[in-house]
Amino acid sequence: MRERTRGYAHRVDIDADAEQVWRGLTAAQDLVRWCSPGAQIRPQPGGLFRATVDRVTELDAHIDVFERARRMRLIYLPSKMRPPADTAIVDDFILDAAPHGTILRLLGSGVPATADWDTHFRRMQTGWRAAMTRLKVLVEKQTQRDDS
Repeated sequence: MRERTRGYAHRVDIDADAEQVWRGLTAAQDLVRWCSPGAQIRPQPGGLFRATVDRVTELDAHIDVFERARRMRLIYLPSKMRPPADTAIVDDFILDAAPHGTILRLLGSGVPATADWDTHFRRMQTGWRAAMTRLKVLVEKQTQRDDS
């Protein structure tokens, strides 16, 4: 029987063009500023993403979709810190141009809808919401400096 899953969706409007948002999302020196101090990324198809989103939740992912300034999809690898899962847990970052900047969406999916995953689900959901807000602030400040 297939395991029931749940997901989350976040949206942040950033007053910067998609290239600037993409740089903030994928440049190692920016990633450590908005995501987590020890975050790592190898930004390419087949690359890797590692971070601790809320100082507790460690994420280790394979980058399977990488479309510059458009989309990056992470497929999380199993971890001893989380319960086992028979599903692929995915975070999909999607960038879209908007009249006054860029819309960044994060669609998380595949998190098992079981009691043993409740805490992990909440940590991922709230951790990413806070991280995306920090990304917005970082990119907008960098854009203001570049425009000065």
